[in-house]
Amino acid sequence: MSKVNNKTLSAKCIVFTGGGSAGHVTPNIAVINKCLHEGWQVAYIGSAQGIEKQIVSNHTIPFYSIASGKLRRYFSWQNFIDPFKILFATGQSFFLLRKIKPRLIFSKGGFVSVPVVVAAWLRRIPVIAHESDLTPGLANRLSLPFVSKICITYPKSKKFFKKQDKVIVTGAPLREELFHGCAARGRSYCQFNTDKDVLLISGGGLGSALINQTVRAALPQLVEKFNIIHLCGQGKMDHSYDNLSGYQQFDYVNDELPDLLAAANIVISRSGSNSVYELLALKKPHIFIPLSTKASRGDQIDNAKFGANEGLSTVINEEALDANTLLRAIDAVQANISEIQIKLENFSITSGTQAIYQVISDLGSNSTSHKGDTKISTDKNL
Repeated sequence: MSKVNNKTLSAKCIVFTGGGSAGHVTPNIAVINKCLHEGWQVAYIGSAQGIEKQIVSNHTIPFYSIASGKLRRYFSWQNFIDPFKILFATGQSFFLLRKIKPRLIFSKGGFVSVPVVVAAWLRRIPVIAHESDLTPGLANRLSLPFVSKICITYPKSKKFFKKQDKVIVTGAPLREELFHGCAARGRSYCQFNTDKDVLLISGGGLGSALINQTVRAALPQLVEKFNIIHLCGQGKMDHSYDNLSGYQQFDYVNDELPDLLAAANIVISRSGSNSVYELLALKKPHIFIPLSTKASRGDQIDNAKFGANEGLSTVINEEALDANTLLRAIDAVQANISEIQIKLENFSITSGTQAIYQVISDLGSNSTSHKGDTKISTDKNL
């Protein structure tokens, strides 16, 4: 397990967990910031190789790594080993929680969260989970018997949970900085020197080879109408386009994202739960390209349908994606952008950070786990 920062965790301590993709981590950051502001001490348990370590390292909180299994929707010999990894990780988590002595656990899902949740249940530490998608993911379904409360994003999701007394509709936590982007800064960062509308394209936290390929095939037509911001994913940039006027590609952005979103007139995105919720909250006209069931459980398809059924989203199924369908969809959004903008403005959606924090505060106040003023050192190699 990784060495953590030399600091102490007080009795008012909460441990966050979740990982495997940025979608299981970035919402945690919004809640972490709120907890820190309210005087909580915070630690994070994730996997050593997952994106959660990279994201959390940007914040001055202790990070502990444990073994992690993985859900694969294809045959692999590693599927036979992963149950033992999960069992081992549960033991690691059990002893970590004994040292940290948190009052609460907050789980955002992903396979790395399951051992932490089970270990917390064994130690009688209350757990709050959050489900972003319309339909619950496997990690949260496995964790449900061991959690005290589960926060959900959409009221329609309540029907998927048998124990209704555990379910609280909160919405999804959104990073406050997303609402303070500056369009002028975004354009300047991309060195755009024309007043064309801005089209922002993202294939998700890890990028999408298919979306990247399709966008590049359509670039000659796209740059005639738009300035293009293309978030390609780590290692997926194509430097043969570096000198193309009106086109800027990045493998990944962090602090600049609010400005780039502010600059964008239309956004093309995967339909992970966070992307859907953020774009609806930011009132951005958009096109969703959900992952197909060949690569996922179909949650992105359900998320995209939610937006489409509300008349807010344009959807291109991955199987139908090519340069022509992409260009037609963009033309349709641009032609109806005023009507779409009105629908987005009239659609009520807000950040769930405060509602989630209220659940944390209420459960933390009622919890008898590890109360007192003793401080626990976390400067050891655990």
